[in-house]
Amino acid sequence: MSFEFATASRIVFGRGAVREIVPSARRMGARALVVTGRHPERAGWLMTSLTAAGLDPAVFPVDGEPTIDSVRNGVELARKRACDVIISLGGGSAIDAGKGIAALLANNGDPLDYLEVVGKGRALEKPSAPFIAAPATAGTGSEVTRNAVLASPADKVKASLRSPFMLPELAVVDPELTLDLPPDITAFTGLDALTQVIEPYVSARRNAMTDLFCLEGMRRVSRSLVQAYDDGASIEAREDMAFASLMGGLSLANAGLGVVHGFAAPIGGMFNAPHGAVCAALLPHGIKANIRALTARAGDHEVLDRYQMVARILTGDEGASAEDGAAWVHELCRRLGIPGLAAYGVDAAAVPVLVEKASGASSMKANPLVLTREELTDTLERAL
Repeated sequence: MSFEFATASRIVFGRGAVREIVPSARRMGARALVVTGRHPERAGWLMTSLTAAGLDPAVFPVDGEPTIDSVRNGVELARKRACDVIISLGGGSAIDAGKGIAALLANNGDPLDYLEVVGKGRALEKPSAPFIAAPATAGTGSEVTRNAVLASPADKVKASLRSPFMLPELAVVDPELTLDLPPDITAFTGLDALTQVIEPYVSARRNAMTDLFCLEGMRRVSRSLVQAYDDGASIEAREDMAFASLMGGLSLANAGLGVVHGFAAPIGGMFNAPHGAVCAALLPHGIKANIRALTARAGDHEVLDRYQMVARILTGDEGASAEDGAAWVHELCRRLGIPGLAAYGVDAAAVPVLVEKASGASSMKANPLVLTREELTDTLERAL
């Protein structure tokens, strides 16, 4: 047994955990930049608390998923206001933008100097500026990952800034921040969380430590996602989903992902489709594709046993087969009203390009086996 495990310097989880943000920020710096989603007024309470603590905060809203220009503009504002601590309060987009801003604030140059795929891919030379991540959704786990996914609209791709230096100094996971999520966002982010505890569990880079997080994450999602969707005020369900999301972030950062996220990056780059919605549409078909391919080419593969364990946890049936797990996820998506990818403009004409891009995606490298172009095409067509 040999593996490496890295995460945020400190994680604070629980109801009311947001009370830790301001005193921690005071220890880290003198002026704060607060990165939010498209509704910065939701962070009004935090701005008031930071002001009262003498941290003279500036706010930087991110409208939609972050772009290279978002990070450039955020760094410019942070430098103009002499901000020395970055706080993200919001979904994965706000957290990824904050991670990118914190990284570039401490390192000279442009995002394209460090960005993978469309940039130079240089390694960061210095640790990021102090960064606090407080997720207001339960899905991405970005508060404990070492990369920031940025869109390049000109290239119609998404690519990562990636470095161990980008792990947050503090992750604050407070399920009370998710109580006002609408049902559709609850569904999309919740299925992203489920994807991120299934894919690392069957990943080619899985390890004994991430297995623990994945199994517990699956248990939490199976018992609480539908409840959170039906009754958003259920703090118990929200707590389970926040914890599952955290487990997914810890797992993917240390074991990788697979076919679903391999497709999600190029789809998100080419179409105006939220990341969680894309993962939700693809998840049952990605599971089925891997099970079929493993059965056909390696019938005694250990990962088939893992897919059977996934099925047993999700269904609650000790006799469940791997295929039963795929069927359970398919029914969950139907129950939560998940639309196909066609709802976001993805059509048959785009399939060959998306298959080509997904084949080389970094997430695809951790899939338990290499899927053929035909298998990838079939998976994507079924998700339309």
